[in-house]
Amino acid sequence: MSVIMVLQMDGDPAKFEEYAAANPEKMAGIKDKAVEKGLIAHRFFADDNGHVLVVDEWPDRETFEGFFGEVQPEVGSMLQEVGVSGEPHPQFLRVLETHDKYGWES
Repeated sequence: MSVIMVLQMDGDPAKFEEYAAANPEKMAGIKDKAVEKGLIAHRFFADDNGHVLVVDEWPDRETFEGFFGEVQPEVGSMLQEVGVSGEPHPQFLRVLETHDKYGWES
């Protein structure tokens, strides 16, 4: 069963969007590497309090960790450019069987 990887960072959501708009090839390159390694789904989210959230779906934790280990220098550079400080610490969640799934190809 797949896992959901959640990564919360303190940062300016506008800077993330500006970076992505100015560097679409870098963003697509990281995403393409992730897809090659098994990424199932991926989204960035933000709130109005300076938090950016990455939500991914991966086949398992180990697959994500292998991918992230390969791209960490590239991702670290990007995070530094948009003003995120500190090391990202992913959290892994499993889907609970609650019989009310909706969306994400339930």
